[in-house]
Amino acid sequence: MTAKAAHVEGVSRVEGVPPSNRGLEARDTSRDTNRPGKTGGMIDPVALMRIKSMELRAKVIVEGFWKGIHRSPYHGFSVEFTEYRQYTLGDDPRYIDWRLYARSDRYYIKKFEDETNLRCHLLIDHSRSMGYGSAGYTKAQYAGTLAATLAYFLFTQGDAVGLATFDDQIRQHMPPRNRPGYLRRLMLALEADPQGRTTDLGPPLQRIAQMLNKRGLVVLVSDLLTSIDRLEADLGYLCAGGHDVVLFHVLDSTELNFNFDSPAIFLDVETERNMYVDPADARASYKQMLDNHLAKAESTCRNLGIDYHLFPTDRAFDLALLDFLQDRMHRRKLVRHRAAPKLRRMV
Repeated sequence: MTAKAAHVEGVSRVEGVPPSNRGLEARDTSRDTNRPGKTGGMIDPVALMRIKSMELRAKVIVEGFWKGIHRSPYHGFSVEFTEYRQYTLGDDPRYIDWRLYARSDRYYIKKFEDETNLRCHLLIDHSRSMGYGSAGYTKAQYAGTLAATLAYFLFTQGDAVGLATFDDQIRQHMPPRNRPGYLRRLMLALEADPQGRTTDLGPPLQRIAQMLNKRGLVVLVSDLLTSIDRLEADLGYLCAGGHDVVLFHVLDSTELNFNFDSPAIFLDVETERNMYVDPADARASYKQMLDNHLAKAESTCRNLGIDYHLFPTDRAFDLALLDFLQDRMHRRKLVRHRAAPKLRRMV
């Protein structure tokens, strides 16, 4: 059964499931540390979304995040190395691996995979289902703010950030850049309301993969209200290019919790089909389908080596930034681990 965008006076549903199955729930998120609600965050999303300027919102999140953990944001997150070479006069001593020196009594420099800064591509779902929201803001506004936060953080490090919005095709594309005024252009693009109709990841992701001629970081933000059976093939376009891919799966809290009491007419905003639903009769079926949908999305990403994060729209944005940085550090450790056997043969 395919997922189709739907709203019940605003709430989404998956076609074929009694009330919503586009906003999916089914899973007890309170027991999943990777899927907390807003608890643990420093800034309440509802209060934050009252700030009209997207750029100011992102600035508040990033600066508040760093004040909260007392670390400098401007060192160490962009570069990842794959192997080592012996130190020669003139090399920057900051990149000497002192632990390796302690084992081998020789100086080795971390050899970076790319001497330039990171290139990040933000891919934002602008299909019509992203226009739903129950907390005073929509999934599209939440996704845009999340993307703006990552863009602001990376841009201040000197990394190149680009943007593509899509529904069943690419609607807007800005290649990765880091130059004066470019961040402002990105923010304005992220403020736009979704104008597309259906969600179809295949054509836009295939086109994006063709456009990316250099390996980089790809961050996809979507409600994934599309055919889950095609997800692996669709995401495979990005993975085939050797890119690091991060997926933020954004769903409204009512889609996740299905906390409706009275019968209502659900409107599929992508097909404009109406369906009468009694929550009492539909809840169990809805939750089962939602659970299957979420489990398949997560397992598909895991199989492809994609970092997957389910984000309800009431979850604090600083937690998204924390997840993002933890993923980056984890990948660096994996790269370092893969390089270790080569080092042992060298010493």
